[in-house]
Amino acid sequence: MPDTAPLRVADLTQNAATTFDIRPDSGAMRALAGHLGLSGLRKLRFAGTISAEGQRDWTLKARLGATLTQPCIVTLDPVTTRIDIDVRRIFLANWTAPTEDEVEMIPDETIEALGTHIDPSAVMAEALALALPLYPRKAGADLDQAAFTEPGQTPMTDEDARPFSGLADLRDTLKKDT
Repeated sequence: MPDTAPLRVADLTQNAATTFDIRPDSGAMRALAGHLGLSGLRKLRFAGTISAEGQRDWTLKARLGATLTQPCIVTLDPVTTRIDIDVRRIFLANWTAPTEDEVEMIPDETIEALGTHIDPSAVMAEALALALPLYPRKAGADLDQAAFTEPGQTPMTDEDARPFSGLADLRDTLKKDT
């Protein structure tokens, strides 16, 4: 069975951990990079174990390592990031998703419902997506102030938009008048 195939829970050993070591090939990394909106993805590895917790529950513990490239939010130049994180998921046999419109969030976001299979590749993709920098910025890249307006008009600046920015000037004017 290839390392990236979902593991059937019925085939997992209760008294010994099942190990996995996923190192996707370049085609799989290109596909995942495209799915996540990355410019590039290299050196992706997800290795760990799946072990029984009690009679029917399972725990996945793994280490995710990846080097990826994203466009800078200011300059669009490539920004390279290294991610090295521990990943843990608990698969509970008796867990069901809440069905009400408003529910209280479970404090442990690592808990998932146990199905017939545990897919380490899916956990890898999810963990990578959650670990991505939201606003990658190249070192030294600053966003200068931009002002746009109709021709012939004075553009509004950030200082103009502050509601109390003119109060100090008004106070000084009133002091001079008295």
